[in-house]
Amino acid sequence: MSRKARAVIDLDAIRHNYRLAKSMAPQGRALAVVKADAYGHGAVVVANALNQDADAFAVACVEEAVSLRENGIEKPILLLEGFFDGEDLKAVQEYNLWTAIHDLGQIESLKNWHGSQPTQAWLKIDTGMHRLGIPPELTRSAFEQLSSLPHISEVVLMTHFSCADELDNPATHDQIDCFNRACDGLNAARSMANSAGTLGWFDALADWQRPGLMLYGASPFVGSHPFGDKLRKAMSLRSEIIAVRDIPPGDVVGYGATWMAEQSTRVGTVAMGYGDGFHRQAISGTPVMVNGQMTKIIGRVSMDMITVDLTGLTGVNIGSDVEFWGETLTLDEVAPWYDSVPYTLTTCLTPRVHREYLNR
Repeated sequence: MSRKARAVIDLDAIRHNYRLAKSMAPQGRALAVVKADAYGHGAVVVANALNQDADAFAVACVEEAVSLRENGIEKPILLLEGFFDGEDLKAVQEYNLWTAIHDLGQIESLKNWHGSQPTQAWLKIDTGMHRLGIPPELTRSAFEQLSSLPHISEVVLMTHFSCADELDNPATHDQIDCFNRACDGLNAARSMANSAGTLGWFDALADWQRPGLMLYGASPFVGSHPFGDKLRKAMSLRSEIIAVRDIPPGDVVGYGATWMAEQSTRVGTVAMGYGDGFHRQAISGTPVMVNGQMTKIIGRVSMDMITVDLTGLTGVNIGSDVEFWGETLTLDEVAPWYDSVPYTLTTCLTPRVHREYLNR
């Protein structure tokens, strides 16, 4: 490996976080959400690491599910966006997938489908997010239609929260109430809780939880939270200093000359940039760790390199370790500096960033 940009991923931390999700509802089950390449952590490796613990997995689309199957994952896999055409339905059959149902047209397609292998249908109800899902008043009719199909082995009722990460927002209470009214009297397993719902909304805990972000150690909440604080950080994004130079007061650094030295400054150039998926929005002053010492980004992020202030740091030279986030600087702490949220910081990392796994 020549390029030094790497994401060090602790699989034991991901296992711990999944078990924490399960512990919130000991009688329930949990889908390990590994969509978007497990939020940038590597879906195949993460799924294999969780294979002994996970009740099932969830992905966004057929391609993600097929990749898991072709790499030896045999546990159930749910398509969170469901199927969209006949080719998708063939894949549901061939790869033995569960599918979300969020549109009445999908039910009509299933009526004309003659799969030889029964599958689970997860009926998604739109309780207020207004992204995917059938209207609440059509829940009973849709449930009965799905339940009558010979190739549907079970119907699970699900919804998704829009504001569960905001613990004082009444929208989640409203969505829970809406979901419970829509499902009243229907004999089916239920699923409401994403990561924020699992950790922060006990009324949302049901038969199935759907932990995603929390698996990777980022809290879905802003600030401290008694359960969010129990998460273990899974990824450390690191690289190395590849050049060091000293500049006098008044000199500028980087594209656009946006940062000017107010004093004699030692500048370190780091092998990391937006070509690696590192956010270009990171502003001067964004904290980083160099050889365990806190410092900051100076100047604009470029495609392949970032410049940092080494002034006053000890023992730093070419080859010194740089940490952008991890145990010391958490995703939750640094995300605002990138004008972003933890989800995007890890998910946007490109294949150019080598993934290095601990505790396989």
